[in-house]
Amino acid sequence: MTEALTGIPVHFDTEALLKTAHVDAGGEDAATFAQLVALARDVARPKVLLGEAFVEERGQDTVRIGGVTFTSRMLRANLDQVHRVFPFVATCGHEMDQVSLPEDEFMAQYWWDEIKAAALSCALRHLHEHLKRAYLLDKSAGMSPGAGDVEVWPIQQQTELFSLLGDVRAQIGVELTPSFLMVPNKSVSGIQFATDSDFRACQVCRRESCPSRSAAFDAELWKTVRAGD
Repeated sequence: MTEALTGIPVHFDTEALLKTAHVDAGGEDAATFAQLVALARDVARPKVLLGEAFVEERGQDTVRIGGVTFTSRMLRANLDQVHRVFPFVATCGHEMDQVSLPEDEFMAQYWWDEIKAAALSCALRHLHEHLKRAYLLDKSAGMSPGAGDVEVWPIQQQTELFSLLGDVRAQIGVELTPSFLMVPNKSVSGIQFATDSDFRACQVCRRESCPSRSAAFDAELWKTVRAGD
C-alpha cells in the first residue's frame, strides 16, 4: 500500500537560507538570492511517496520486506524486533528543476540547490508528522541506501527500495538513474521504522567533513556493521 503526500506547506526562512548559502545579508548578492527564494515559494511542490510494508524473513545480514530482499547487516539489526516498516521517497519536487535561472549569475545554481534542499526538508518534516498522526509512530528512525559508508547499506539497493513503492516517477516525479542517484537531486529515499533507540545513520558514517552530519561517529556501533567480514 502506498500513498502520495502532496500539498505540503512550504516555509522558507530567507535569513537562515542566506547563512546556509554563505550570502552576506547586506551584500549585493542578497537581493538576487531573495528573488530566488520568492520564486521558489511560487513553484516548489515538495512531495512524499510513502508505503507500508511488513518484515517477512530475516537472515544473517538480510531482511525480506514485502517480498523484496535487502542486504544490510545494520538494517537487519535495526529491524530485529520490528514487524512493520515505512519505505518512502521524499523530494523537493520536479517543478523546481523546470525553472530557468539567471544566466548572468554564476552562483545561481548553487543557491538554487540550497533552496531545493530547504524544500526537501519541508517534505521530510511533513513525512514525520504524518507518521506520528496517521500511524501513531511517536519515535522512529530511518536508513537510506547509500547514506554513509558503502558497507552500511549499498546505494545499489535503491532499485529494490523503489520496487516496494511501484512507479515512483508517475506518482511523485522522481526518477532513479543508472548510477542509482535520484532526479531531482534533492530527493531522499529510505525506510522508517519504530524504535526506542536514538539510532542515526551518521553514527556509522566515517566521513568527518559531511555537512549533513547529525550525530557523532560511533566506533562500537560501526564494529557491528563489520562483524563477520
